[in-house]
Amino acid sequence: MADDKDNKLLNEIKNYLEITWDDSLGDEKMRGMVKRGMAAISGKIGECNFYEETQEKALLFDYVMYARAGEIPQFWQNYRDEIISLQIDRKVDGYAADQQ
Repeated sequence: MADDKDNKLLNEIKNYLEITWDDSLGDEKMRGMVKRGMAAISGKIGECNFYEETQEKALLFDYVMYARAGEIPQFWQNYRDEIISLQIDRKVDGYAADQQ
């Protein structure tokens, strides 16, 4: 995560979490959380777009919030229904594409 898109995403997440101070070590730690969150969410639902205003981007923001609190298992429990819904959407989209 080093390009402009990733820096913009990091700043959006910091704004969402109301982190208003500059802390390079904290930013590096948060970049790791974001990377792990992207991998974990993509692993559950498939290909994701975290750079546009999407449902998976909103999930990523909440994932990072839970990760900062050390409550990642609680995130998966609380957002299970939303993740399942996204999984179903991906399957339906894939099926529709195959039928064309």
